[in-house]
Amino acid sequence: MYQLNVTKEQGLMVYELINNEIGSWLNIVPERGGIISGFGVEGEEILFLNKETLYNPNKNIRGGIPILFPISGQLKNGEYEWDGMVYQMKNHGVARTNPWEVVETNTDETSASITLRLASNQETRKEYPFDFEVVFTYTITKDSLTILQGYRNQSEAQMPIYAGFHPYFKTTCKDLTYQTNAKTYLDYNDMKIKNIEGSLDLTNKKESLVLLDATEKEVSFALPDQNKYLTMTYGNEFKYIVLWTESDQEFICVEPWMALTDELNQKEELVMIEPGNTLQTTTAFIVK
Repeated sequence: MYQLNVTKEQGLMVYELINNEIGSWLNIVPERGGIISGFGVEGEEILFLNKETLYNPNKNIRGGIPILFPISGQLKNGEYEWDGMVYQMKNHGVARTNPWEVVETNTDETSASITLRLASNQETRKEYPFDFEVVFTYTITKDSLTILQGYRNQSEAQMPIYAGFHPYFKTTCKDLTYQTNAKTYLDYNDMKIKNIEGSLDLTNKKESLVLLDATEKEVSFALPDQNKYLTMTYGNEFKYIVLWTESDQEFICVEPWMALTDELNQKEELVMIEPGNTLQTTTAFIVK
């Protein structure tokens, strides 16, 4: 049976959905950008987390599954132009730096879920001049995590987004083989497009690699430290998978993005949501 535990850690409220019998858990910190800070399967933690960055509100969190909205990646000079106005926005958007509210929680024998909400406010409009409501439902089962997403445009004009996720997976091995039908990747280290041949080694890569042309919305890879195999599935809106690490840290990031970095300036692959409409999509992580 799943249970809900709510505790306070270093001044932060942590929601834990847990089934001790099967060693399954999901930890969420709503006020730190609605982040998933832990995900366990069969007693093994799947995610990397630097807790110091979680507890320090002045630092970007290194670990868990940060939410990227309304943008993924960086903007050139940290700014973009929209309708004749110039706005400044931090990397990966406003969702990860604003507190989310808990809307609902559910627990039963085989699963548990929590629904979070982020609405536009005076601070978000300084960076992103749109009224929005983003609602996520995280659902955990014995061996899976599903994120149901709803991006609602409450503005009177079309709203541009290219959302994503930034999951940090625990691993000491950075040279992994990814099961994907993508044939090529962009290497941001030299800005060249290359063919995928066998494994992709991130060990000495400072910048990210991007899988470019996958038509099947699924990528799988081993997590050798936990003796697990992870499959990520994602909606058609997510066109790219970004691979990234830091050389001295024991993680890899495998990130579904809707568009490449700086897209609010490029304006070639923006996802446009009509006024009053909601874009719904899913991302899931299955661990075997």
